[in-house]
Amino acid sequence: MENGLLVRVEGAVATLTLTRPQVHNALDEALVVNLTQAFQKLGVAEAVRVVVLEAEGKTFCAGLDVAWVRRSIAAPREDNQRDAMMIAVLMDSIDRCSKPVIACVNGAALGGGVGLLAACDIVLASEDSSFALTEVRLGLEPTIIGPQVVAAMGARASRRYWLSAERFDAREAFRLGLVHAVVAADKLAEARDRMVENCLKGAPKAQAGSKEAIRLVSEAEHGPDLMRLIAHRFAEQRIGDECAEGMAAFLEKRKPGWGL
Repeated sequence: MENGLLVRVEGAVATLTLTRPQVHNALDEALVVNLTQAFQKLGVAEAVRVVVLEAEGKTFCAGLDVAWVRRSIAAPREDNQRDAMMIAVLMDSIDRCSKPVIACVNGAALGGGVGLLAACDIVLASEDSSFALTEVRLGLEPTIIGPQVVAAMGARASRRYWLSAERFDAREAFRLGLVHAVVAADKLAEARDRMVENCLKGAPKAQAGSKEAIRLVSEAEHGPDLMRLIAHRFAEQRIGDECAEGMAAFLEKRKPGWGL
């Protein structure tokens, strides 16, 4: 454990745990750097198939550390630009991690904490979790986490919750698409393990390609160029090693080579 982050790798599963419960797992410079490096390293670690993001204590993440924000007020403009880019790079590193990333939320996720969740692929939340984008109450915009949050919640919902900064519960987060499943607090670990098991059944290259394809399809203009591109990708995958193994395993009624 170092600077608020515990990294555990057990078999094919890497678990990242925020360990600053005394400050509600708020993000400071060290934690932002360590999280970014962890996701970048795990993204290229062949032995790792799934990444889980969790937190110690009663709060998942309270956003940016207030002490860090206060220091930034008196800091030179260049330092502020650098710090802001650090946060943007963190969100992008989670978003673009080639492995399935599962977040487990037990408690509050505020500001940048919502950004962390929005950047993950799958979010599981306990029934008593709560969420808020509180930046405007501190004189800030949530823009640094905007690409991920708007992609997760949509522009219309973002208008309401960015501007009002009101709290919303896990059921509302589920309705908005920020959270994928809501479970009882004592069932969260069970739901996490079940989701990890589901993700481990997928082919690693196909999962990495799927994440890339989702971004491509959502950002590209629909038309002949996109049709040709996705047809090319699909055709190449059908003659790839993973498809050959997956089809053989299906027909022979056995687990594929990547199955655990």
